[in-house]
Amino acid sequence: MITTRPAGPDDFTLVADFIRKLADYEKLAHEVRFDDETLRAHLFGPRPAAEVLIGEIDGTPAGFALYFPTFSTFEGKPGIWLEDLFVEPAARGSGLGRALLARLAALVIERGGARLEWNVLDWNELGKGFYRGIGAAHVDGWERWRMQDDALEALANAR
Repeated sequence: MITTRPAGPDDFTLVADFIRKLADYEKLAHEVRFDDETLRAHLFGPRPAAEVLIGEIDGTPAGFALYFPTFSTFEGKPGIWLEDLFVEPAARGSGLGRALLARLAALVIERGGARLEWNVLDWNELGKGFYRGIGAAHVDGWERWRMQDDALEALANAR
C-alpha cells in the first residue's frame, strides 16, 4: 500500500538521507553543503522555508518530495515549486513517485494555486519520460539562472 504524509521534526534524519541519496543519483554529491542544524531549522523551525512529503510503501519510507510556495503574477495565484523528488531505486515503478506528485497537485488546488513546477536535469531521460507520462510538459523559451556565493554577496553589498 502506498501512502504519503507530511514530514515532521522526527523525520529529519530520513529527509537528510534522502537528500544525500538524490544528490548521489544526480551526480551532485559534491554540492551538498548543508549542516544538520541549519537544514532542520529551515524545514521544521518556527518559520519553515519548505515542506516535505514522505512517501511510504507498506509503512516503510521509500521516497520524498521537498517543495515550497511560489507566486505567479500573470496568474495572480500561488503555486508550488518542487525542489526535490526522490524514490529509492527498489521502489521505482511502484507508483510512489506518481503518488507524491498527485499529492502535490492536490495541495496546489487546495491552496487555490495555479501551477506545480520543477526542474529536470538535461541528461535525466528516465525522469523526463516519467514526467511526460503524467502529463507534464517542458517550458520552452525559459532558462534557469542562479546567483549564489560570492556573486550573491557582492550584489547584496552593492546597495
